[in-house]
Amino acid sequence: MSGQTHQLAYGAPITLSHAKELAAAAFSEATRRGWTFSIAITDPNGDLVYLERMDGTHLQSWTIAIEKARTAARFRRPTKVFFDLVEAGRVYITTLAPGLVAVPGGVPIVEGGKIIGAIGASGGTGEQDEIVALSAVANLI
Repeated sequence: MSGQTHQLAYGAPITLSHAKELAAAAFSEATRRGWTFSIAITDPNGDLVYLERMDGTHLQSWTIAIEKARTAARFRRPTKVFFDLVEAGRVYITTLAPGLVAVPGGVPIVEGGKIIGAIGASGGTGEQDEIVALSAVANLI
């Protein structure tokens, strides 16, 4: 994934089969670490393509995962960018759009130099969410 994802063009939407592969990779990482997670995969517009929650994951995690993926897709950057801005005192960033999530765990999915969707992970700490999302993208893209 490029460090300048916000400058990339949107590509054709991720396919359902590719979304399922990414979710499986994320669940594999979570399981390996003994964590339970919800994983959401969206298309480049932030519309849901695939959603799955592991048994035992807190019930709100699926909503958070969707919003993380949606934010990463629509803004073409990881949600950690927004988290870092808020941590630096730039809280105005949360007023940019309804539903913007400024918590790590949302990552654009880049293929062929274009954003084809995003993954959102929720169930652990922000740091754990980011680890799971990045692991899935790194293993399959």
